[in-house]
Amino acid sequence: MIDILYFAWVRERVGVPRERVETAAPTVAALVKELAAREDRYALAFADRASLRVALDQRLADFDAPLAGVREVAFFPPMTGG
Repeated sequence: MIDILYFAWVRERVGVPRERVETAAPTVAALVKELAAREDRYALAFADRASLRVALDQRLADFDAPLAGVREVAFFPPMTGG
């Protein structure tokens, strides 16, 4: 089981701030594909992967990062400084 957290407009599109999912996805990209196939709201949230960032167990990661041993995945828009 993996806890998935959604922030900002990702949370708004998906409709929940977090959920726990059972997945055999080997990478973040595979998890995104799995989630996007669930329902239209997920497909919309993950339609433009270039506008998303991901953190695995609170560390920034790439979409090709492996999920083995990961307990938490967070999706959020890019952060701006200032």
